[in-house]
Amino acid sequence: MTSLFGLSGKVAIVTGGSRGIGYMIAAGLVANGVKVYITARKAAACDAAAAELREHGECISIPGDMSTTEGIDAFVAAVTEQEGQIDILVNNAGAAWGAPLGEFPAIGFDKVMDINVKAPFMLTQALLPQLKASGTAEDPARVVMIGSIDGIRVPHGDNYSYSASKAAIHMMTRHMAAHLVGEHILLNSIAPGPFPSKMMAYMLEDEERSELVHSSNPRKRIGTAQDIAGAVIFLSSRAGAYTTGTVIPVDGGISTL
Repeated sequence: MTSLFGLSGKVAIVTGGSRGIGYMIAAGLVANGVKVYITARKAAACDAAAAELREHGECISIPGDMSTTEGIDAFVAAVTEQEGQIDILVNNAGAAWGAPLGEFPAIGFDKVMDINVKAPFMLTQALLPQLKASGTAEDPARVVMIGSIDGIRVPHGDNYSYSASKAAIHMMTRHMAAHLVGEHILLNSIAPGPFPSKMMAYMLEDEERSELVHSSNPRKRIGTAQDIAGAVIFLSSRAGAYTTGTVIPVDGGISTL
């Protein structure tokens, strides 16, 4: 029981790990003894984030565009050149698009669905040999998909493709989990509520809007790094070894309203 949440010595990948929720997750894993590979489209930001995280443990930057087949292939080749197995894969990289109903452009769906749905599927599929090499009956490999509370409840805004993509990632997680559990690979989704991130900046940087975000949350606050990292650590450790195919809201209670 004393090592129930232990992750020391494991190898993880966190996509979109240079900022926001991805950075918080990477930081939590690094601090708990995990060797973490992060990727992000902007190379300078990815390298800088990894340098910061290396002050607390092992973190390697491999910049790449997960929205393209070429980007995924290059990233997988770079990682697998160094690692024969992957214990934890966190599919976090994402995008959003907002436009009024009646004016929403097709590209607003193409970009968001490619990054939020297709990329996590294709990356997980490409890394199946490394995940299978890691997983055992006692200690399965783990895949954590980062969905959103907006994939569970109806959002207030006009982010139609975003909410659709996050509902899709929740269902895709369940579907893949059913097929991979026999291979000793567990898949779960986390549906975050409001956290400090680029996507939430337009709300949180305005004092009036920020107060509304806080006051409308049952916990009367937004999420912290400990909140999201704690959920990933649970799912990735022995504590979560009997949990698969789930969608876990980490939202302060918004999903109960």
